[in-house]
Amino acid sequence: MQDLYIDATNTSPEVDFRFNEHQLVLRGESYPENAAAFFGPITEALREYLEQSQDQTIEVIIELTYFNSSSTKVLFNIFDMLNTAAANNTINLHWRHDEDDDTILEFGEDLHEDFPAINYIPESFES
Repeated sequence: MQDLYIDATNTSPEVDFRFNEHQLVLRGESYPENAAAFFGPITEALREYLEQSQDQTIEVIIELTYFNSSSTKVLFNIFDMLNTAAANNTINLHWRHDEDDDTILEFGEDLHEDFPAINYIPESFES
């Protein structure tokens, strides 16, 4: 499967999905004007990848410093797909957050509660 890379913009995150390496990265800020249009091809590629994945360890690295409510809905859809895929794979979610950003940390903790099949790994960094 072909990897997916999209450069970050002022309103959308960097997307670096290296399917052959089983590494999925979202990094930056996410408040695109039309989240469904931006994330549509991303979630479709992820769905296709996860359908083909069996007995893999998939590293998911999320380092979002800001995301709006429409991005939150898409993120929940992505995590729902990952949670389902965890029946046949090991999903490690590296939830990276600024050490001073309690809001992002708490969102990651909520994800952990909502999607228990995903291995939640909080990681802080200094801004």
